[in-house]
Amino acid sequence: MIKGLHHNAYRCRDAEETRKFYEDFLGLPLAETLELKQSKTGRQVDAVHIFFGLGDGSFLAFFEVPGMPFEFKKQHDFDLHIALEVDSKTLDTMLAKGKTADIETRGISDHDFCRSIYFRDPNGYVIELTARVPEKEGMLNPKTNGARAKLDAWQAAKRKAS
Repeated sequence: MIKGLHHNAYRCRDAEETRKFYEDFLGLPLAETLELKQSKTGRQVDAVHIFFGLGDGSFLAFFEVPGMPFEFKKQHDFDLHIALEVDSKTLDTMLAKGKTADIETRGISDHDFCRSIYFRDPNGYVIELTARVPEKEGMLNPKTNGARAKLDAWQAAKRKAS
């Protein structure tokens, strides 16, 4: 049985630049740095793998691999974004902090069951901070929200339109 998320890993341009955003700006502690010289399959590599701790015990991780090309591009929110949960007070504080720090900052977006703000990290990834709306928590309960029926209806409409 899957117990939860251990970590998500992404590429980064520069580990220190990435650390400054995630640790200094967002407040996620740098939990580990692994310098990699050889892969588990015996290939020679020159990489660093950094992990930032989240409050639930999971991690957000990045690889810097100077000798391996990677196309960094600004991501559209629909293509890729990393959503991290905060409380409402932190959401408001971080919105002001992002604007003061001259970091690309958008929001507050009201999604009914949560409120969100968005930043762009130094690698181009969209980072969403989201705060739950307590009285709307049931919206994410598949036992009562009809999630499967709504997806089936979407699929049927999509097939009909094509």
